[in-house]
Amino acid sequence: MPVIEVKIINKSANELPAYATAGSSGMDIRAFLDTPKSLQPLERALIPTGIFVELPDGYEIQVRPRSGLAVKQGITCLNTPGTIDADYRGEIKIILINLSREEQVINPGDRIAQMVVQKVEKAIWKQVEELEETERNAGGFGHTGKQ
Repeated sequence: MPVIEVKIINKSANELPAYATAGSSGMDIRAFLDTPKSLQPLERALIPTGIFVELPDGYEIQVRPRSGLAVKQGITCLNTPGTIDADYRGEIKIILINLSREEQVINPGDRIAQMVVQKVEKAIWKQVEELEETERNAGGFGHTGKQ
């Protein structure tokens, strides 16, 4: 598996984002909070991480929910996957929402999301008058579902 070097600044006391297992594609990232943050049902909040990165050109970070947080507490990320572009130098912040029926609490240092470093391909548009036909063609929104 190829490895790239990414410059990082950590202004929190939390450990750096890290892969939980050798086969993980996402690195857990933690909340940088002074005090616990309560989220009421359907409330959303922007949670700081204290993490700043410098990605090489041609890469992005995708921010994704943590499955355990979603299933156990009903907390997930909005704008998923969130994109951190190679030219962004600000603090990484995570938009969380509580989809449960109860108040949920995010504590300082909690693992709140995962980040996937991804290579990005650039596209150029080639305007044409028609597209090549396929078996599916314009079928969508459940087209390949139950018969």
